[in-house]
Amino acid sequence: MSDWTVTQSPLPRRRPRALSPLREHLRDTFWFAPTAAMVGVFVVWLVAQELDAALVRSLQDDGDYGTVAELLRFADDAKTVVSAVGSAMMTFIGVVFSISLVAVQMASGQFTPRVVRLFVRSRITKATFAVFLATFVLTLLVLTSYDSTPDPRVTTSVPLVQSVLTLVMVALSLLLFVMYVNGTLRLMRVSHVIARIAAESFRVAALMPAPADAEGVPAPADGGRVPGLGPVTAWVGHDGQAGVLRDVHIARLVRVARKHGVVLRLVPRIGDFLVPGTPVLAVHGGQAPPRRVLRYALSVGVERTFHQDLGLGLRQLSDIALRALSSAVNDPTTAVQALDRIVQILAALSRRPLDAAMHRDRRGAVRLVQPVPGWTELVDLGFAEVRACAAGSPQVTRRMLAGLDDLLLLAPPERREPLRRHRELLRQAVERVAPTPADRAFALSPDRQGIG
Repeated sequence: MSDWTVTQSPLPRRRPRALSPLREHLRDTFWFAPTAAMVGVFVVWLVAQELDAALVRSLQDDGDYGTVAELLRFADDAKTVVSAVGSAMMTFIGVVFSISLVAVQMASGQFTPRVVRLFVRSRITKATFAVFLATFVLTLLVLTSYDSTPDPRVTTSVPLVQSVLTLVMVALSLLLFVMYVNGTLRLMRVSHVIARIAAESFRVAALMPAPADAEGVPAPADGGRVPGLGPVTAWVGHDGQAGVLRDVHIARLVRVARKHGVVLRLVPRIGDFLVPGTPVLAVHGGQAPPRRVLRYALSVGVERTFHQDLGLGLRQLSDIALRALSSAVNDPTTAVQALDRIVQILAALSRRPLDAAMHRDRRGAVRLVQPVPGWTELVDLGFAEVRACAAGSPQVTRRMLAGLDDLLLLAPPERREPLRRHRELLRQAVERVAPTPADRAFALSPDRQGIG
């Protein structure tokens, strides 16, 4: 393989948001958007009710009782429509919920259980549920606003604005229902699911700060002396529940480290499973900050999230490819599509410094060192398991060889060794499986389409 000089457009560099992970955690829940919508529609209904009351008072003050009577007749007609909308909304909500359950079940069985998170985070799904529930709540509230007094001289409110608002919400619900069905069908297609996973991976990589530089190097796993940071002076253990380290509150840890004049180093990587007592923070240059100031700085849950996890995208793509190559599914084309995105992600990371991310305070001093996967680990994550299952599928071996060849052109010389290793291991696996020299030659011919 000749050494080519390849100019590669870097990932967009953005300053990490100095916000807590709360926004990402709320996106991983399904209760927040519908609850906020119902609270919001209640506030809107109060405003609309006051407008209707003000309109009736103004007409009565002017003595225009004929117009009030016309509004009362209109309200009686609108009441029938509002009642019908209230009944239909519950049916609509049941249909949407049923479609979601079927889509999640199919995606979990066809791809991997890890992609269920895409459905939970889907904005159109949450918006549809939120608007449908808000419309149902609005119809109930509007029905309570109807005045039983038919006399225009003593009536206090005619829900005119409220009825119009209900019709607007119905129109919005129908529009969102069409968009929801379209979006759900897209998420059930493997190409769109794989593309969403790749997009999330690029978003994580783009938000990573500058990695280790002259002031520090990747932290060793044994917790020993770190060049540039000095010796470890204290340890902070995990005293919460057991679970996966989902993310860390970077801004809070940087503030705590600056206030106490120390450098904090995160010991586990994002995505590691923690048990109580596990060391999670190494302190360099002083005493450990009080535990109360570190409360809620680390988020531990039952599953990994994309918020700060650089390897999760490759993990999910590898899972999809493995399931596609299983004898129960036998879908090598899906495995090839997953390899396309694996190669794309690795190509984007091939010239980025990895191993550790350095988070600095406002004065530019390093205050938090966060370990991230290294190049060899990412390559192994993307190719090792797929390679072990792909030897009997020429379509997949040809695509993998083409991807490895492309990465060998893009990666700097010091990062080519793991790529060459996987290429050689794939060749050996194919030679053990392929029965004839012609079959071996065909399976070892690089092809970006597999068998184009």
